Amino acid sequence: MTHNWADVFVGIEQNAMVRAVAEVEDAQGGWLTQLRDGLSKSRKALQQQFSAVLFDRFNEDLWERIEEALIYADVGVETTISIVGSLEAEANAGTIKDAKGLLAKLREITANHFCQADTRIDVAHSPAVILMVGVNGTGKTTTIGKIAWHLKELGKEPLLVAGDTFRAAAIEQLTEWGRRVGCEVVRHERGGDPGAVVYDGLEAAQARKADVVIIDTAGRLHTQVNLMKELEKVRRVIDKRIPGAPHECLLTIDATTGQNGLIQARMFKEAVNLSGVVITKMDGTAKGGIALAVSHELDLPIKLIGTGEKLESLQPFDPADFAALLFDDSLGHRV
Repeated sequence: MTHNWADVFVGIEQNAMVRAVAEVEDAQGGWLTQLRDGLSKSRKALQQQFSAVLFDRFNEDLWERIEEALIYADVGVETTISIVGSLEAEANAGTIKDAKGLLAKLREITANHFCQADTRIDVAHSPAVILMVGVNGTGKTTTIGKIAWHLKELGKEPLLVAGDTFRAAAIEQLTEWGRRVGCEVVRHERGGDPGAVVYDGLEAAQARKADVVIIDTAGRLHTQVNLMKELEKVRRVIDKRIPGAPHECLLTIDATTGQNGLIQARMFKEAVNLSGVVITKMDGTAKGGIALAVSHELDLPIKLIGTGEKLESLQPFDPADFAALLFDDSLGHRV
């Protein structure tokens, strides 16, 4: 498929030049190279786990070994049991003959275990509102800046709102991203009411005819209850000012936190109506299976994946590509 950012956003019409650039980048392997590099630690860890497996003997020991490898990669117990059960059923039906066939079927089953909901980001509104949530340190503010940069590249005018008023560094970081990307940032002083700055941001967006509003939010208050109540309040403010908004509510998860990321996702899903997940820092972990665990167990689409610090390192997520590179043929190198 073409990994074109114009295809990521619902409501953006792409011109011929945008399409041509995307096709050239695909031909050069830019996106797949970044994803392959980003998944290298996870793939090497799986290779070590799979190296002791004798793929030509479909017995109970094989399935247990595969289960261990997937759980080690943070795929999660529930998702692992489902995947291995499907693999075993295929083997019993005679559709898997050898190591190559097993890996191919593993890739197919893994891709199908991701939530099948739309992975695109809805900006087909005027203005479109994207609410970003997640705990501190997950790369939430950086993700906002990168999304804004891509929108600017596609000719849209984003406006950023510094809704995390509890952390001065968050306000300054978002302001710096605004300067870097070339878009306005609505901010209040530290300690101010997040609902008030969000309201002002939406008012400014409508007055200035911004195309997309991206709202940063606090990632840590004194207690989990306080954080969730604050997010619920922010959502009410948004809906009151722009009925039906936010049009996207995206959760950022740091892949290096492993199963903690799954716990965080459950917590935020209970409090706000999440539309999708952004997995960050995939290049820094051997536990890349967390993307699958979050998507499958919470029925949430992974919309974007971060594989590095560069602006271009935040990329559209494709389950088939992810599974193909995570479980490539090198896993069966001993057979």
